[in-house]
Amino acid sequence: MGARLAPVTAIYIRRKHHQAIAADRPCGTIGKSFVRSTLYFGLSRPAGSITDEEWTAFLRDEVTPRFPSGLTVWEADGQWRRPDQTIAHEKAKVLLLVHDTGAASKRAVNDLIVRYKDRFQQESVLWETANVCAAF
Repeated sequence: MGARLAPVTAIYIRRKHHQAIAADRPCGTIGKSFVRSTLYFGLSRPAGSITDEEWTAFLRDEVTPRFPSGLTVWEADGQWRRPDQTIAHEKAKVLLLVHDTGAASKRAVNDLIVRYKDRFQQESVLWETANVCAAF
């Protein structure tokens, strides 16, 4: 009977060991901690809509040099409440970045927001961020 318990005990010890490793590595054995930043860029401005060419130039000149490892962009339809309580609708570009947690990346995101607002006369750029695990 003792011989049968030995393999079960060994399996229990291995599971406990893997649980301890998982607790030490919240992203598992293949993942790494990153920050996911999502920015929502409105495409309307007082002088009319931001063109595809203008957006492409902003992406090429401002975004890609700051985040050359990669990014994802998609089109969206947004809405918000104006100060006069009416609902405004606007086309937008959504930019998804998965980047390191360092101060330089945070500054780069902030710089993108400032540059876009200045370049295209925007009141705001919606920005959200979350800590994530990712593997490439």
